[in-house]
Amino acid sequence: MDWINSLLWGDSVAHTVLLLAFVIAAGIRLGKIKIGGISLGITFVLFVGVAMSHFGFRANHEVLHFVKEFGLILFVYAVGLQVGPGFFSSFKKGGITLNLLATGIVVFGVLITILIHFIMGIPMPTMVGILSGAVTNTPGLGAAQDAYAGISNTGSDPSSIALGYAVAYPLGVVGIIFSITVMKYIFRVNMTKENEQIEAEDAAKKNAVKLLSLEVQNPALYNKDIKTIISLINRKLVISRVCRTNGCIEIASPHSILCEHDKVLVITTPNDYEAITAFIGPVIDMGSEQWNTLESDLLSRRILVTRTEVNGKSLAQLHLRNRFGVNITRVNRSGIDLIARPGLSLQVGDRVMVVGHREAIAGVEKELGNQLKRLNEPNLIPIFIGIFLGVLVGSIPFAFPGIPQPVKLGLAGGPLIVAILVSVFGPKFKLVTYATMSANLMLREVGICLFLACVGLEAGERFVSTLVYGGGMSWVAFGVIITVTPLITFGIIGKSLCKLNYFSLMGLLAGSTTDPPALAYSAAAAGNDTPSVSYASVYPLTMFLRIMCAQLLIVLFV
Repeated sequence: MDWINSLLWGDSVAHTVLLLAFVIAAGIRLGKIKIGGISLGITFVLFVGVAMSHFGFRANHEVLHFVKEFGLILFVYAVGLQVGPGFFSSFKKGGITLNLLATGIVVFGVLITILIHFIMGIPMPTMVGILSGAVTNTPGLGAAQDAYAGISNTGSDPSSIALGYAVAYPLGVVGIIFSITVMKYIFRVNMTKENEQIEAEDAAKKNAVKLLSLEVQNPALYNKDIKTIISLINRKLVISRVCRTNGCIEIASPHSILCEHDKVLVITTPNDYEAITAFIGPVIDMGSEQWNTLESDLLSRRILVTRTEVNGKSLAQLHLRNRFGVNITRVNRSGIDLIARPGLSLQVGDRVMVVGHREAIAGVEKELGNQLKRLNEPNLIPIFIGIFLGVLVGSIPFAFPGIPQPVKLGLAGGPLIVAILVSVFGPKFKLVTYATMSANLMLREVGICLFLACVGLEAGERFVSTLVYGGGMSWVAFGVIITVTPLITFGIIGKSLCKLNYFSLMGLLAGSTTDPPALAYSAAAAGNDTPSVSYASVYPLTMFLRIMCAQLLIVLFV
């Protein structure tokens, strides 16, 4: 029986793995339990780890430290890959207002944290833990711990970061949802009217890509080729097909000559719609279905890009029109249609709309791949190249005037930034960054589970004594202040000054705290996708700011 005692109570690698597996499995299962419609989700792994440590279960320190850091790297890198494609586009148009408000929420929370630190004398590591727990931001906790580990000769207890996080987290989740609900009563929101407003806005909005059937009635265009016409108007458009006056359908090419009363199928953007119709001619009643039925041999088909040799190449480099006699009209990437301009680079996972004859489309299929099974194969080389570069970048010290210690991005910030850059620019360097949503989710969840389990096991020995005798209840109160005050303040600004509808505001408040339970609550209460859209708009920048602010607070005030 000695082997059982050694396995359950020793500090071997086997004991540590066994303990981690139990903590994670139990935490995930208990995290599914809802109280008042709210569950802590995967974060319950942290509290199971705290409980196991409190009751005397210990893990090998070296193994625990490695697993915690590696789990953090996997998590933040997977998050970076997920948010990367939308990171830069989130600053465009309406996203600017949302991101400015989200930045204000982050900065206000940091200022409150600093204020409490100076007034109450609570050590900054503890306050950063409370801040991360109050806004339910686990990567911020990891970034703070990583930054603290790089600073020597500090008098504060490093475990206080995790303790502050664990104490503040439960009411952080509740506080975010409470703030969302309070906004509803402050502005006396009528959900029916808000829904009607959203429906009206959706009806007014156009899709990212618009198909138009136009009749050529501008004498300045008669007997000119399409290449010349597109250069004259200088707008985003693709002319897909031409219907001659005799009813003959042609695939449009740069050298196709347009004549009076020819009909053309144009793909453009909503912003360019009016200019193009004024330039070419009026819209005619001829839908895309009618174009497809006029000539049975002329097909339009979405082809999936799966060949790695195509990854990163532009449409101009592939010469698909010249080689196969087809027309590329638009490219769908992550659910968004893009105009198929010559300079657009294709990525593995893109869906390309191709118009042409049956034989020509078959040739394009062979060129682009169109094999769904190939997307299910994991691309591990780019992942580990990215992790390598992320750790390297995170270890580089940056010296700034007035800051006593060099600043490092650390094991949280470095992989996050590299993952964002790799997901955006990787295809240009022939890196296949595509991963299925399930693969990314698996990587992310495994990483965060390992990290939370290790943090709980490290902090649990002193958790109860800190909560009861070490001022933990006041930490809870400070966490509530950090959670609620910025959300309500900027929620009022967003609703009254920026005129956001309530559903967008719900997503903003949830996204500015990177809190999935709050998003789930908002989506269920709204009954539409508007909260999810605003959540996704602010999530990338907010995640980045939360991680950077946690590290800077440690570097500047410890």
